[in-house]
Amino acid sequence: MNGHASIVIVGAGPRGTGYLERLAANLPELYGDRPVDIHVVDPHPPGPGRIWRTAQSPLLWMNSRAEDVTMFTDETVDMAGPVRPGPTVAEWSGIEGRTFPTRPQQGAYLRWVYERARAALPATARLHEHRTTALRIAGPREGRQRVWLEGGAAPLLADLVVLTVGHLDAEPDPEQRALTRFAARHGLLHLPPDFTADSDLAALPAGEPVLVRGFGLAFVDLMVLLTEGRGGRYEGEGDALVYVPSGREPRLHVGSRRGVPYQTKIGYSLDGEPPPLPRFFGAAQTDALLRRTGPVDFRRDVWPLIDKELGWAHYHRLFAAHPERTALAWSDFERAYETAPPSGAELAAVVAAAVPDPADRLDLDALDHPLDGIRFSSTEALQHGLRDYIGDNLTRRHDPAHSADAAVFAGLLSVYGQLLRLGKRVDPGPWWHGFFSYLASGPPGPRMRQLLALSRAGVVRFLGPGLTVETDEERGLFRAASAAVPGEWTEARALVEARIPDPTLELTGSPLLRALHEDGARATAAGLLVVDPADGRVLERDGRPHPRRFALGPHTTARTGSAFTRPRTGGAAFAQNDAAARAALTLLRDGACPLPAPLSA
Repeated sequence: MNGHASIVIVGAGPRGTGYLERLAANLPELYGDRPVDIHVVDPHPPGPGRIWRTAQSPLLWMNSRAEDVTMFTDETVDMAGPVRPGPTVAEWSGIEGRTFPTRPQQGAYLRWVYERARAALPATARLHEHRTTALRIAGPREGRQRVWLEGGAAPLLADLVVLTVGHLDAEPDPEQRALTRFAARHGLLHLPPDFTADSDLAALPAGEPVLVRGFGLAFVDLMVLLTEGRGGRYEGEGDALVYVPSGREPRLHVGSRRGVPYQTKIGYSLDGEPPPLPRFFGAAQTDALLRRTGPVDFRRDVWPLIDKELGWAHYHRLFAAHPERTALAWSDFERAYETAPPSGAELAAVVAAAVPDPADRLDLDALDHPLDGIRFSSTEALQHGLRDYIGDNLTRRHDPAHSADAAVFAGLLSVYGQLLRLGKRVDPGPWWHGFFSYLASGPPGPRMRQLLALSRAGVVRFLGPGLTVETDEERGLFRAASAAVPGEWTEARALVEARIPDPTLELTGSPLLRALHEDGARATAAGLLVVDPADGRVLERDGRPHPRRFALGPHTTARTGSAFTRPRTGGAAFAQNDAAARAALTLLRDGACPLPAPLSA
């Protein structure tokens, strides 16, 4: 290897591609015409990576509209580097803006973005692609790092390493290992958490019952691949949509903690004045939490601020767009809401006095537990009840009369921006990310219409909330039940965990991240890699940022709320990529750069 400066980027999916774009944008200013080698390491195609690879079923969709996805910065991004605008998926592909693109279509866009970023590199920057897996990183804090690759005789030498590995496989936890052993003893089938497109779904037999634990986006993919993917088709449209089976489908019995699918994607745009955010969970509140000398607890110290902030977004929109459903002047409500303590009886009384109809009030706990305390007389009554719930949710999320829901979505994006700043001080845990996804990242309306059609056809059966899964050693079966139908059990010879693996360092399938953790990288209680939110530097257990190791993406404490960025929404991921790229180039140029102050262990 020559004596040029060297950067190794591990992971060439959307995050690695976005980081490469920011390197190309900032190189002229910060590094001039000095030579640099950039190594991109990923066994999957650069640009789309694994999740968005073009070689997958076109039946699988993105979960965002084509007009809502961009890989390019604009003037709303708070960053020091230059803005380099570019097209959305809709503008680049010619797809109608409100269409949900297929995964292969999104993969083609990402490949083009990667090629454009590569072409934007100056002639003195040489890009090397390695279609393999990075196994471990070694090297002193103040010296060159060595990145060992699968199948490589010698390591890559790097002045710094950037981990943009995206979503990862995971080793099964004790419960999953026990279920797999049970299945093996009795000749059953157990599919642990995985990316649905990579699961061996061919092993699920036609016509047989299958227990499915998980009702989020992984279930939607499973539903699609086991119905249309096996030759079924839909006829009609809207409420009259009918599923015509091929006869090769299994019967899917699905349940989860909530027992309902994620909230349907909102089917209209938020017009008029947007809620003025942030208001109750902004820079001032975040700074105060960061200045605390003691621990910051998410539920005690942060959640009440989030609750009040989302309520503010909701009621601002309700008063502005639907004043006939309110009983106070906005100025009076604003003053009372502002002075009331967060998440308490006083705040609830303020809301009750101003908003007569309880259906117009925001109750986040009720949203998170929509079926708590509800009991059904039979499994058939549960099917009808869930179809009514899904149909009502589908109608509401496409009705601008409930545009306060869209304002809450805007509030969620604002909240996530503040949580990124708190990343080094507070661990929201898996509940928050799941709750955010449930409210903000639900399936498109057409998918929910398909789910209703599949339910009416008997291909999908609902199990209910608080799902319990047990094993019956004597009979050699999986059994599932829900408190919603007491005493009723559903039995099957197959169990599918419809969720992606949790991004924990202890159970990650990445040997590189496991070794990094074992060598001293700090992790949260939930298993996320702790990074400094300012520039993505990996923090060690003593709180010191590693000067030559960076990490960006869902395996870190600086993960953003969604996979992709909407145009003109600030783009937290873009700002992170820019800050990390500028810190890296400053290090290459000067041999060192200012580091954030150490954190307490």
